[in-house]
Amino acid sequence: MLFLLRCASPDTTLPTVDLPERYKGEELRIMELPEVPGRRDLKFFDALSSRFVVGSTPSLADIAAQPDVEHQGHPVPDPHQISERVRVIVEGSDAALAAVVSKLMRIDALWVQVAFVPRDPASSTVARNWGLIPDANFKRSLAYALEEAARPTALMRDDHGLAVLGAAEIHGPDDELVGEAIVDSGVLYNHDPEQNQKSTFTRGVRMVPTMGAPGLAAVPLPPLPRKRGLFGWLKQEPKIEPPVLKGRALQAGGVDMEVVRDGAPHPRPLKSVTFYRHLRDGQFVRN
Repeated sequence: MLFLLRCASPDTTLPTVDLPERYKGEELRIMELPEVPGRRDLKFFDALSSRFVVGSTPSLADIAAQPDVEHQGHPVPDPHQISERVRVIVEGSDAALAAVVSKLMRIDALWVQVAFVPRDPASSTVARNWGLIPDANFKRSLAYALEEAARPTALMRDDHGLAVLGAAEIHGPDDELVGEAIVDSGVLYNHDPEQNQKSTFTRGVRMVPTMGAPGLAAVPLPPLPRKRGLFGWLKQEPKIEPPVLKGRALQAGGVDMEVVRDGAPHPRPLKSVTFYRHLRDGQFVRN
């Protein structure tokens, strides 16, 4: 079964969908959804497991309760047995794709294959992460989403139940983040002038998922370029490369943190947030 979810604002003119002949016999649902679909918009996914999953598979709660849960290494295919392939193709923004995958993650339906037709491939962080063609038109992107194989992929999420597929950033008010960020057991960011903890990097951090193990790579955001006077070009400031840490989890705490996931800002400031690798891997159509 195929789903084509066309996520766009009401005033967007969508290109015509012309499926190749070999797909016209497959059950297809084309749905026009909001630019970033919400839980109610995606409620139709709730019936997928009862229709397509056969047999029984340990639930996430069962896995988490096991005393000998294996350390997550290279991503693996989903263990669910299904009666037929189900592929969801999301046409839209990185935020739209993340909303769809977040829904599938919450209902433990990551056996569903997910493909992406970015509205603007050149500016899409997910498109870069997944190795999609940056200058592809709609027809070419749709053909790729239909025909390429799905590959097991490490899936990052946060403690609010939201998936991150492209990147997440943590900022502070007025471009200064007072707080700390730790990747696994390594300190990535620590800036608190009142506690005499000063850093070259003061703007926050950026996290991107890795396609395989361990799950994420994170880096402090670089300083903004300083304004220079008339002869400022004569003085060369030393360039300091920010540290890059990789791991399975990133924990951050700070003052009025502004969190942005795949281009979508969190609705309110946070005191803490944790990003970590989900227990199941995604099955994503990518390079």
